[in-house]
Amino acid sequence: SERKKWMHCFQDVTAVIFCVAMSEYDLKLYEDDSTNRMHESLKLFKEICNNKWFEHTDMILFLNKKDVFEQKIQKVDLNVCFPTYTGGKNFEAASNYIREQFVSVVLNPSKQIYPHITCATDTGNVKHVFDAVKDIILHHALEDGGLGI
Repeated sequence: SERKKWMHCFQDVTAVIFCVAMSEYDLKLYEDDSTNRMHESLKLFKEICNNKWFEHTDMILFLNKKDVFEQKIQKVDLNVCFPTYTGGKNFEAASNYIREQFVSVVLNPSKQIYPHITCATDTGNVKHVFDAVKDIILHHALEDGGLGI
């Protein structure tokens, strides 16, 4: 596929940032009116996480649009996307369920996944998340330089 053509170009990266729009759990792809957007994101995340080129690469997962999701989950139950979800129209339960769905597709138990629930328009939230990302990158740089903590 087209994705496989470029994956090897990123084999030595410290981390991959993967963004998912949490609020699109009840929507279909533009290009395929039968595929759920959340399911497609989950499938792509699984493919990237478990790809040989990213075997030792940390994954930073941004579950974005939490503000839109928080409003939508009050009206549209997450079970429209995940029939096994039983937490009702509850933001915390639904957010945790989505996070677990993504973390659970990782086959390598030693692979680090750093999930963050984000709102890109909330500058305080974005700053906090990017500070955490900088810490991850700095930690890896120190380890690679033999100065691991």
